[in-house]
Amino acid sequence: MRFEEMTIAELKAYLDGKEELSPEEEETLKADHRRGAAALLRNFNREKETYRQEEVRLKKMLSEEDHLRNKGYEAIAGVDEAGRGPLAGPVIAAAVILDPAILIRNLNDSKQLSSAAREKIFDQIVFNALSYGIGSASREEIDQINIHAASMIAMRRALEKLAIKPDYVLVDGFFIRDCPYQQKAIKGGDTLSMSIAAASVLAKVSRDKIMLNLHREYPQYGFDRNMGYGTAEHRQAISSYGPCPLHRRSFRLNYS
Repeated sequence: MRFEEMTIAELKAYLDGKEELSPEEEETLKADHRRGAAALLRNFNREKETYRQEEVRLKKMLSEEDHLRNKGYEAIAGVDEAGRGPLAGPVIAAAVILDPAILIRNLNDSKQLSSAAREKIFDQIVFNALSYGIGSASREEIDQINIHAASMIAMRRALEKLAIKPDYVLVDGFFIRDCPYQQKAIKGGDTLSMSIAAASVLAKVSRDKIMLNLHREYPQYGFDRNMGYGTAEHRQAISSYGPCPLHRRSFRLNYS
């Protein structure tokens, strides 16, 4: 490879399409005395190290799944919910069975990701997952049976929508009540299990989309900004306009 015959722009395009450089290519680049070539090599090696560290992190998040696969389980579903704490709107749960051969870069607990990052990773999960399902429990159900019981219902509904029936379930926080599958509850599981992290992203993005749509119907509450959570702005709107049909009457709305 005669890198010295390439322009810096051509060299950059070449490196952008590479995951690894051969020892010969790296030595040739090191011998290129152009400042731009040296900068490109530094950036390439920095990004390669970042990718390596990310791969290590993701593989560590697969330790629970790997342990179960070594025991003979194959279809392992991660389950998580979004919307336990808001004053308004449904609670949404997701169940996802990931392809163990595919690592989705930057996948993490949805709370640790920006909205833009969640949207991007949401699409990657949907595209690469072996199966996924979204379940919900309405505001009326939350008020009738309490938020914890409603979250359990949403999780079971998400599991029911899986096209592939799981033979084991990993869930964030609490065991799923009346779950028909073997399961393990992991405290902080959305940062420890890749499957649960994927479910947390699916649940969060799905719920946010619902709240954005509901904002068009009830714009005075700022659901496009607070997603139903009890911000000062949201509580002031409840005080000014009273609760709407989306507000959870069993929660402390603090309106007069």
